[in-house]
Amino acid sequence: MEPLRIATAQFEHFNGQKAHNLAIIRRMAAQAAQKGADVIAFHECSIPGYTHARHLSREQMLDIAERIPDGESIQTLTDIAREHQIVILAGLFEKDEQDRLFKAQVCVGENGLIAKYRKLHPFINPHLLPGDQYVVFEIKGWKCGILICYDNNVIENVRATTLLGADIIFMPHVTMCTPSTRPGAGFVDPALWENREQDPTSLRIEFDGMKGRAWLMKWLPARAYDNGIYVVFSNPIGMDDDQLKNGCSMILDPFGDVLAECRNLGNDMAIATCTPEKLTMAGGYRYKKARRPDLYRDIIGQEHQPEQKVVWLNPEIDPSA
Repeated sequence: MEPLRIATAQFEHFNGQKAHNLAIIRRMAAQAAQKGADVIAFHECSIPGYTHARHLSREQMLDIAERIPDGESIQTLTDIAREHQIVILAGLFEKDEQDRLFKAQVCVGENGLIAKYRKLHPFINPHLLPGDQYVVFEIKGWKCGILICYDNNVIENVRATTLLGADIIFMPHVTMCTPSTRPGAGFVDPALWENREQDPTSLRIEFDGMKGRAWLMKWLPARAYDNGIYVVFSNPIGMDDDQLKNGCSMILDPFGDVLAECRNLGNDMAIATCTPEKLTMAGGYRYKKARRPDLYRDIIGQEHQPEQKVVWLNPEIDPSA
């Protein structure tokens, strides 16, 4: 494998405005290509927007969802990829031939769809169905996987994707700055975003503290380190419906070290080069070799009824409070 240069982006999407969001994706893909990136990754539901979907009926969800690969957004991504000779990962809502709804992340190149992944643990809208498989695909000889947001909180998903051969896992998110049972969590006041040019310090304190980056850094480096993989984390910045998101898109290497990170309080991208040597130099490579599945095969595979609770979806929680 040759070194692979990857860009991860953050931008403020406009909910329900696909053309606007795709125009941003087009501009950022062009900029990444000019900087020598082979790939650019965008966040979860970067095409239609995300959190507004919690208010939508099934009919409204079907209106904004698209067929894959025949939908208009996939065709637009293909045009962008062909024009700028860059691979693009972006997110949208999918409807299949039976009008079943899924949360999807796609990887698109100059010849069209390379891979599609359906979120295993969707929750933003009750009409979304969970995906039922992991996905591993190739970009220029590198084996890549995708896990969307909550999927990465279930550590078995990351290990399973790695054991299927992934060298890189793309982790598109819409996360942070929401209430939780963990100390320090909570919404960030949108007024800080509106006043960011006059007072960036107050906003940065909120974004970097336990509501945001400090929480992320508790677990994201561990996913890379324990599995000996590159991690490409993408997250929006700015207003997402009535919630404020902090961006913080970054790329980590198999040692769990941050190679590049978005730090601007606005649309931004970070670019890093992935080199194959680190995949076998990192501790995670040795730990995978030392595994004893005979000890825990039956434990990990035992019957279990999935239960997923998202605290901030509680209607009693007011984002503006």
